[in-house]
Amino acid sequence: MKIVALAGGVGGAKLVDGLAQLLSPENLTIIVNTGDDFKYRGLYISPDLDTVCYTLAGLANPDTGWGRNGETFQVLENLQKLGVLKWFHLGDQDLATHIERTYLINEGLFLSQITRSFCHSWGVEYSILPMSDQPVSTMVDTIDEGELPFQEYFVRRKCEPKVKGFRFAGIDAAVPAPGVIEAIMQADSVVVCPSNPWVSIDPICAVNGLCDILATKINVAVSPIIGNRTFKGPAAKMFIELGIQPSPLAVARHYKKFLTGFILDKMDEKLKQEMSVPTLATKILMKDRDDRRRLAQDVLNLIQSLQ
Repeated sequence: MKIVALAGGVGGAKLVDGLAQLLSPENLTIIVNTGDDFKYRGLYISPDLDTVCYTLAGLANPDTGWGRNGETFQVLENLQKLGVLKWFHLGDQDLATHIERTYLINEGLFLSQITRSFCHSWGVEYSILPMSDQPVSTMVDTIDEGELPFQEYFVRRKCEPKVKGFRFAGIDAAVPAPGVIEAIMQADSVVVCPSNPWVSIDPICAVNGLCDILATKINVAVSPIIGNRTFKGPAAKMFIELGIQPSPLAVARHYKKFLTGFILDKMDEKLKQEMSVPTLATKILMKDRDDRRRLAQDVLNLIQSLQ
């Protein structure tokens, strides 16, 4: 079974790790959100790509889910002594990734080429593709502070401003990265990971042509919401501020243009009767690698039942 996973953030990386425990590299391709990418102190940072790559390489910090395991922060501490605000935490190992990525981009290489090279160096055999080689910036439209670049909203402002909408700057010029369309066309199914629908999955779907192609496939989404809240991240808060009651049902409705099947937590099993697509209730909280593998198996079982 060939699977394409759409991923962003820690939740996406965890389920991808579960799928990688069950599927061989030739049967799993991961397409990652790059709307979070930005420049910091002149360095090109790609948070979601790095989180997915570090996770599959076994390098991710097991406590946070992002960043590197055993990380140190000497560079950051010395920058702070020089008066640099320490609002975005870059570890010393992580900095090596950003320094080399920035150098290679300045040399004319594309993000997809760089990611492939990094994965080879880290021993990751799975195909991890940025959604696009063209820069796309997620802008969060807030009630009191106007538009904020995503990392300003998410990290510096800690998701405090109230949200009223989103814009993906540069999306009109963005095309799918090499291999993205081919992977989706050849896949038996697309898995929408339990990532933030608004700022992790929507940017991927907004890339020219992708939503139409997705509509031709079997697409199974895993809810990032349990009950009316998220285990991590601001998705539930965003739903509320946009006037939508946060729930797995709201997530399924968000994906209604292409959704074929849905997975929610057993806590929300009563919502199955309101779903417009076949729905599986299971434990979706991933506390360890065994949980990731178990949930991934549930996803694959639902896909098989839909084929």
